[in-house]
Amino acid sequence: MTTWIRKYAYGHVWCLSLMTLAGLILAVSINGIGVHQQFIAGGFAGLSLLLFYVTGFLNPGAWLVFLNIPVFLLGFFLVSKRFFLYSLYCLLATAFFLQIVRLELPVQDPLLAALSYGCLLGAGMGISLRSFGSTGGLDIIGVILYQKFNINIGQSSFIFNMALFSLGFMFLQTDLVLYSLISVFLTAVIADYFMSLFNQRKMVLIITAFPELMVSLVSSKLQRGSTYIYGQGAYSGKRKKIVLTVVNNFQLKRLEELIYANDPEAFVIIENTFNVLGRGFSKRMLF
Repeated sequence: MTTWIRKYAYGHVWCLSLMTLAGLILAVSINGIGVHQQFIAGGFAGLSLLLFYVTGFLNPGAWLVFLNIPVFLLGFFLVSKRFFLYSLYCLLATAFFLQIVRLELPVQDPLLAALSYGCLLGAGMGISLRSFGSTGGLDIIGVILYQKFNINIGQSSFIFNMALFSLGFMFLQTDLVLYSLISVFLTAVIADYFMSLFNQRKMVLIITAFPELMVSLVSSKLQRGSTYIYGQGAYSGKRKKIVLTVVNNFQLKRLEELIYANDPEAFVIIENTFNVLGRGFSKRMLF
C-alpha cells in the first residue's frame, strides 16, 4: 500500500465516512427490525430501547443522546480527544439517522429477525470501532475503566449487559428477551469480524533446504519482507534457517506455488493472525 493510500485510509475523511455509514446501518437495524419486534440490544442502545418500550416517551435516538451526555462529559477529560470527538460524531450521526430513517424490513419470523438484527448491529458497531471511534456509552465507559483500573472491556460490558437483560426480563416478554440475547451474541461475532476484516493475515513458517532462495522470491515476487529464525532439527541435529513471512489471503496461494515449485520437500506452517501491526500492514489503533 502506497504512502498516500495509507494516509487516506487513516485520515479524518475516511474515518468520518465510516462512522456515517455505521450510524446509518445502526439506525436501519434498530428502526427497521428492533423496534418492530420489540428487541433490545447490548450497551446504551439496548437501554435506550428498553426505556422507549417501558415509558413510551421520546424515541430511541433521543434516549441515546440523553443517556450519553454524562458519559461524554466524563470521557472528555479521561480519554483521548480524538477518540472523544470521533465517538461524539458517531453518536450524533446515529441519533440523526434514527430520527429520519423510517422503515420496516419485511422479516416476519422472530428468529430470522433476531439474526438479521444482530448482523446489522454487529456490522455497524464493527465499522464504528474500525474508524478509531465508537458509538459512545458503554464503549467510553469500558475504555475509561480499562485505562484507569485495568478492568477488561469485555468484563465491564458483560456486567452492564447482564443487568440490562435482567431488567428486560422484568418488563418484556421472555421470548423477546431471549431472541434479543441471540442477536447480542451475533452482534459481538460480526463486530469482531468487521474489526479484523482488513487486518487478518497469514503468518507462514517455511522450513526448506533453500532459505536464501525463498527469501529472495518472497521479496521479488510478492514484495514482502522475511525474517530468519534459527532452529535445529530434533532428529538430524542440524542447524537450520527457518523463513518467517506474513502475507495476505490473496498472496497465500502464490506463495505456496513459489515454495513448492522450487522445493517440493519444503515443510510449511500457515497460521491465521488476528492483527498485524507495522510497516506495510496496519497502524496501531490508539483510543
